[in-house]
Amino acid sequence: MKERFKKWKYPKIEEGKPTKYNWLVHHKENLKLGYKTDIGAFTYINAKNGVIIEDYVQIGSHSIIMPGITIGENSVIGAFGFVNKNIPPNVIAIGIPVKIIKKTNSR
Repeated sequence: MKERFKKWKYPKIEEGKPTKYNWLVHHKENLKLGYKTDIGAFTYINAKNGVIIEDYVQIGSHSIIMPGITIGENSVIGAFGFVNKNIPPNVIAIGIPVKIIKKTNSR
């Protein structure tokens, strides 16, 4: 994982516009984006009531993150995941809505 994030920089996020990685945030002022995150293309984040994405989180393509959600450090959200509840650190969650399927090793 260290090589994957070697040149990682915080992405430029503009309200309601896709990032250069083609994911979108509404209410960007309420998004707290952690260090070395990987958010897949076509993911939608609605941060109306605040969203926290902690360090080293990976989110698969086409996922939806609902308002008021925290995704814990080092967790993975599978592609097309619908995140409507908080996700603890070091887990893999998939589905609509997401369900935790496995614990991961911490970094």
